[in-house]
Formats: sequence, structure tokens, C-alpha cells
Amino acid sequence: MNFIILRWFLLTGSILLASYVIEGIKVSGFFSAFFSAAVLGVLNTLLRPIILFLTLPINIITFGLFTFVINALLLQMASGVIPGFDVYGFWPAVLGSIIITIVNWILNLFTYKDGLGARHNSGVRREIHLRKTDDDRWE
Repeated sequence: MNFIILRWFLLTGSILLASYVIEGIKVSGFFSAFFSAAVLGVLNTLLRPIILFLTLPINIITFGLFTFVINALLLQMASGVIPGFDVYGFWPAVLGSIIITIVNWILNLFTYKDGLGARHNSGVRREIHLRKTDDDRWE
């Protein structure tokens, strides 16, 4: 649960940074960015896998760059739902999705244990002990 809240705040920070850097993205305050991060998280969880599957041929042809267009469309969808969070135009949405992706990637490098983006199961080591039987089988 703490991981979800941390990701929510990281996404909020990246949305705020994108609004400061890009002229076409406006956020009226912290809570607008906070709720837009929640809506964007829900959209990324529910719709993004379906859209990525449907646009897989285009994504393969563009070497994955079409994913930024999908992220831009989801960012525009989130701006349509949250008052105080506005994205004016397609290109600011694309630039915003690129900035949000890069900032989230950098921030996630510092929040995971190994720094490479993979979560661990609290450092528990599990070992399997095998022994060879008389008839050349392993148990």
C-alpha cells in the first residue's frame, strides 16, 4: 500500500514539473495535480494495456515511439476529467507525456532497492536443496 501512495506522489510531482516546463499544460494547484495523478494512474491501469495491445503493429513499426502518443491521449483524457488541470493541444500533451515518463523513470531509480526498477520481496532468500537418489533421479 505504501508503494502505491509513493507512486502517486511521484506522478504528482512529475505532473507539476511538466506544467512548469511546458507552456500548454496548466495546473491550478497541488490538489489538481494530485487528483490528476490519481485519474492518470487509473487510466494507465485500465485503458493503457488495451490500447497498447490494439496499437501493437503501429508500436512495432515506430519502435515503441507511438507509446508517447498513447500517453499523450491519456493525459488529455485526464485533463478533461479534473478541473484545474488543462492540456491545451496535442503537442503539449506529447511533450508532457515525455517529461512525465522521464521524470517518473528517474524518480523510480531512487525509490527501488536495486536502482534498476525491479522490486524485491524484502530480501528473503529461498533455497531448494536437491539430492541425487540411487537411480539417478533428483529429489
